[in-house]
Amino acid sequence: MKRILLQNLFLSFILFLSFLSFSSVANGLELPFLKADISVSPEIRPLFIKGGRLILYITRQQNKEPRNGFDFIVGVTPKNWDGSAPFTIDTRKGDVLNAELEKGFVHPSRKYYFQVLYKQNSDDGEENVPGNLYSQVDTVELETGVNLKLTLKRMIPPYEIIIHKFVRPVVIKSNLLSDFSGHPRYLRASVLLPSGYFDHPGKTYPICYRAPGLNGRYDGVNSLLHDRTFSDWWFSGNAPQVIYVCLDSQGPYGDSYQVDSENNGPCGKAFTEELIPEIEKQVGYKASTRMRFLAGASTGGWVALGLQIFYPDFFDGTWSYSPDPVDFEHYGLIDIYHDENAFYNRFGYLQPESRTVYDEPKWSMKECITEENVLGKSNNYLTSGCQFGAYNAVFGPKGKDGLPTLMFDPLTGKIDHAIAARWEKYDLKKILEKNWATLGPRLQGKIWIWAGDMDGLYSNVATRFLKMYLDNTENPRSDAKITFTPMAGHCQEWSDKRVVIMVAEKASKK
Repeated sequence: MKRILLQNLFLSFILFLSFLSFSSVANGLELPFLKADISVSPEIRPLFIKGGRLILYITRQQNKEPRNGFDFIVGVTPKNWDGSAPFTIDTRKGDVLNAELEKGFVHPSRKYYFQVLYKQNSDDGEENVPGNLYSQVDTVELETGVNLKLTLKRMIPPYEIIIHKFVRPVVIKSNLLSDFSGHPRYLRASVLLPSGYFDHPGKTYPICYRAPGLNGRYDGVNSLLHDRTFSDWWFSGNAPQVIYVCLDSQGPYGDSYQVDSENNGPCGKAFTEELIPEIEKQVGYKASTRMRFLAGASTGGWVALGLQIFYPDFFDGTWSYSPDPVDFEHYGLIDIYHDENAFYNRFGYLQPESRTVYDEPKWSMKECITEENVLGKSNNYLTSGCQFGAYNAVFGPKGKDGLPTLMFDPLTGKIDHAIAARWEKYDLKKILEKNWATLGPRLQGKIWIWAGDMDGLYSNVATRFLKMYLDNTENPRSDAKITFTPMAGHCQEWSDKRVVIMVAEKASKK
């Protein structure tokens, strides 16, 4: 019986290989390739900056621009391209990377939508940000080889903050960050004032700094006011009287995490010594009232908790939802200090990067980094502007080439433990363990954390271990409130309304 089963399995495998071979020959897909001639329109050429990254987005979805939702992606950094003549992206060349493009050729009769973006803003690691150029959307049916002609015709404009009596945009030049980078850099925030603000001149209100999710921008206030349920409540007179500040996380390698780093510069110092004083001067906040709070979810959750720990006396409380890993021995499911590889776990299986609330893996670390490699100007995730590119820039040291160092190899996943050890100064659990005698008393009554126990990025694992540590602290015993909801996903219970209510309740006890 066992022998027959093995024979059937072998036959099935041979038939599968034959099917693949037939499909390739029948569709002429032995060497599928894609070529795209990229031009810069005359009207946009004066805005073109050499040295950027060309990213070609491909999708089967017709309800959005490919750059805002893609199925496949191709990337290359043109050498010495000045935009005066077309540049050809050819996927057969070794310096052109792609993420699973071959899957697009499985259904050559389908219609695909294409769009190209030129990532040239050196102060912002993301691609869909002001200053970058992009083309209109084109559509073709994939064949063995595809030749496209796309033209960069538009520049992404600066963010616009809603014009509203109760909204106050704050944009200042940062001397600290400008000196670090050798050119002007700016800090941004948008302030949402409480409904009674203009009725009580001179009154000091509690103020809460809301850190956005990964690569979020200060135009988050627009979403708040466009949310009819929230805005009606905010101006109803029933909402607590709190000043709510939407922060901006722009950084040259992606999200800055609002902390000092070797690669992004003194972002924490600039935030606390330049931006916050300017905001609080404009709104009349008095620091002596001790009502300065933090809140955020996901990346913003890490920022809110991290800033409270790094500046325990400056901030008076934090609300952190689904924070990014707060313990790097549980960096998702990776122990960066002891594991050998970020792509494969100790059992030899692909390391998952994300999952559903039913614990079904959706995407592997290897797939995630393959995509980030495509986005990076350096042909790896170092300059992707995405999650792991941002992590390296924030937590890791600067390399000899002036770029951030890679904590793990972009192709093999092998972890560099010498670099991983340098991340320790941002490992929030280790910071608390090493400094509890001095930090513990200053953090009493200031930490509130929520996580879903089916967090889609496995961040709840690190939060669990942080809770285990804090539950066993002494002198003082931590009073941090850390709660978990069974079967809840990443940021599932985040609510601006609930945060504002909790902030007001905390402030009322001052």
